[in-house]
Amino acid sequence: MKENIFSGIQPSGILHLGNYLGAIQQWIELPNKYQCYFCIVDLHAITVRQDKEKLKENIYKLAALYLACGLDPNKCSLFIQSHVPAHAELAWILNCYTQLGELERMIQFKEKVKQHKNNINAGLFTYPVLMAADILLYQTNYVPVGEDQKQHVELCRDIAHRFNNLYGEVFVLPQPLIPKQGARIMGLDDPAKKMSKSAASPNNYLSLLDEPKTIEKKIMRAVTDSGTEIVFNEVKKPALANLLNIYSLLTDLTIPALEKKYQNLGYGVFKKDLAKVTIDYLTPIQDKFNKFFTDKNLLDDILMQGANKAAAVSAKTLNNVYQAIGLK
Repeated sequence: MKENIFSGIQPSGILHLGNYLGAIQQWIELPNKYQCYFCIVDLHAITVRQDKEKLKENIYKLAALYLACGLDPNKCSLFIQSHVPAHAELAWILNCYTQLGELERMIQFKEKVKQHKNNINAGLFTYPVLMAADILLYQTNYVPVGEDQKQHVELCRDIAHRFNNLYGEVFVLPQPLIPKQGARIMGLDDPAKKMSKSAASPNNYLSLLDEPKTIEKKIMRAVTDSGTEIVFNEVKKPALANLLNIYSLLTDLTIPALEKKYQNLGYGVFKKDLAKVTIDYLTPIQDKFNKFFTDKNLLDDILMQGANKAAAVSAKTLNNVYQAIGLK
């Protein structure tokens, strides 16, 4: 039997190139080797106040982008988190097996508190437990994540290990699956910070749906380092290293090949070519997105089928949990 993979993205804000290169691009081939569950994690999104109509639209947009990027619903389960109630049910149970100190140490909670000072709710604090429930429901072997999410997978393993020690081998202990290149795409305006949907400036990220002129403008304005030599060095030239990573991931060219290609040509030529490469790469995705997004009935059918498959699998895990703790 195939091993299992689970991953999900929030339908909040704009899906950007960092999401694609750090996650979705790696997802495309995974169903050929693994049983994959790819989720639109809308329950996670509501830790921040959402406009309900915009949230619904963002869910459809994300589903359409999943498909446009190449995910095949016939090879994987593509679904909305809230359409499978077992996620919320298991999250409550796991809350009772998670220590307060473990949640207090979570780096992302500290960052979220700074961003949302007027809405520091319990959901922000227990967010990692819901993530653990997402993963453990599908007896997940591997979780494709960036470096910044590795701590969440480690907490998930700790919770599962604690539960298994008490009740037997109920959960598989998941492992993070971190791509060697592209796991952490940095902001175009600040190479010290990750490319983010919630960034204050739109010049931080490249949306998958940005128009060609916008893409060109953002890349030409991207921060560069001192000097003009095109050399990959994450310490001395972090901004250029980030752009080289993006270029390499969007083409078949290795970073050494790019260094050779742009030797003595300078940043201007390099950026102009990177803009063209990005536009050429994203245009087919945008064309497919427009077709999927305008067919809501098709999206509803795909998401319902995915939810039905996910519900059948997650129900078995939840039933085992209930039996283990004495609720059945």
